[in-house]
Amino acid sequence: MRLLVLVSVAVGALVAQDGRVWLNQGVTEFKSGNYPQAVADFQKAVDSDPSNATARLYLATAWMQQYIPGAESPENLAIAAAAEREFLKVLDVEPRNETGLAYLASLKLNEKKWDESESWYRKLVAANPGNSTAWYSMGFIAWSRYYPPYMAARQAAGLKPADPGPLPAGAAKEQLRSKYSLVVDSGLYALQQALAIDPQYDDAMAYMNLLIRERADLRDNAADYQRDIAEANAWVDKAMAAKKAKAQHSAAMGFAAPPPPPPPPPRPDQGDVVDREPVGRIRVSGEAMANMVVRHEPPVYPPDAKKAGISGSVMLSVVVGEDGAVKEVTFREGPQALAQAAMDAVRKWTYKPTLLNDEPVQVETSVTVNFTLQEE
Repeated sequence: MRLLVLVSVAVGALVAQDGRVWLNQGVTEFKSGNYPQAVADFQKAVDSDPSNATARLYLATAWMQQYIPGAESPENLAIAAAAEREFLKVLDVEPRNETGLAYLASLKLNEKKWDESESWYRKLVAANPGNSTAWYSMGFIAWSRYYPPYMAARQAAGLKPADPGPLPAGAAKEQLRSKYSLVVDSGLYALQQALAIDPQYDDAMAYMNLLIRERADLRDNAADYQRDIAEANAWVDKAMAAKKAKAQHSAAMGFAAPPPPPPPPPRPDQGDVVDREPVGRIRVSGEAMANMVVRHEPPVYPPDAKKAGISGSVMLSVVVGEDGAVKEVTFREGPQALAQAAMDAVRKWTYKPTLLNDEPVQVETSVTVNFTLQEE
């Protein structure tokens, strides 16, 4: 009997050692960006030691790194399903694991499964009420639910995008108000929570502007409508001031789930934060524009991403204004855990103004932000 116990202990130790070998090998592949091989290695580590929470988190994250938001191919959908399955297993071991909660919320947001995404974000703020990105994302989800029927109601009423409101009285307006007033209010509350945590959160200010501006169409008279528009305009001013302040002062933000898409183009009469597509915009390669950078703000490595060993390159689409300031930044591809940090840094960059026929023009270009883990 004693011999049997000793043999069992020895076998267990060998299995655990084997799991660590696969984990270390997977980390090496992960850091080099070879995510399929990393998945295979981490799976073997998990099979060797199912209780290893670190290996499970790496496995789930390696799957997530291969997911392409918006792509509907069977292969991409299978990757999304695998990532979800493995993050759920992480949460089985650690129900309040913020990385797992954030990734699941982000995955469902990218799939436009608003109810599921909001549910995960609520669990994330329950685990960490100070997560401003989670609150902001719930505000974005509220806007995403409201915006399509809102625009449909305006079109049905014969209103052009530039036409002022409110919507004319009728069954369509009452139906929109009945179904979406609480959605709008919940979105505004979530954005207010994000701003209470981070008073300079300019993206949250932008969506405050949008939700209030679009809520104005539900008002019953011109006076109430104008009050909402005035409040929305005030948020435009605050967002512009926050963006200017961020360009002048370094502001470090922690880990954030990947940001939602940018707001829609503005209605011409309303002065939304998002810039209209200008006539004088040209496209210039990222390599050429790299030589035009006069102020380069390095990114702050997200602590959770560093802890998980996530590295790589984030590719962004960037619009540079006539004055050389960055006007728009959109995430294209790369490790999602690094996306927000890359976007925050590039928003603070400044370029030399680009001239076309001696006139300054806006430029659409690309930027690659690299994150490299240093050996401790």
